[in-house]
Amino acid sequence: MSTDAIVLLKNDHKEVKKLFREFEKAGEKATERKGQIVSKIIELLTVHTYIENEVMYPEVRKLLPDLEDDVLESYEEHHVADVLCLELYAMKPDNKHFDAKTTVLIENVEHHVGEEEHDWFPKVREGLSRKQLQEIGAKLEQVKKSAPTSPVDPKHVKSAKHAITA
Repeated sequence: MSTDAIVLLKNDHKEVKKLFREFEKAGEKATERKGQIVSKIIELLTVHTYIENEVMYPEVRKLLPDLEDDVLESYEEHHVADVLCLELYAMKPDNKHFDAKTTVLIENVEHHVGEEEHDWFPKVREGLSRKQLQEIGAKLEQVKKSAPTSPVDPKHVKSAKHAITA
């Protein structure tokens, strides 16, 4: 398996987008199933935003200072996703706002993923060597092993607060 940072992050994107499609196909009456899907989405997004905030974004800021504005925008997009995940985490699937809030989360994350994959990742790939991307990827994999899986985990909360002030 590749340790290329961009490949690893794109694999995360594919996994969460698959869950988005499952949620959308579940149907109006599948409240329990939707709750299970959203729980998994929250877990995956919590891990993903954590590893990007802790490893990818700081490394890119250091190595490619011209991408500072892109990184700051990404931190803010993660903040929006974190807030929505936190609200959904505390919400029961039968809450009348659950589907709408999940839809907003999906739309926000898909926008963010689109920008990363079509704009930001190509700039990063152009600016960094294969070796650098593999080193960052190895760090991503390492941090992922101990990454928080819940938006209320103090480790995640600390990381998210640091990200928006970085």
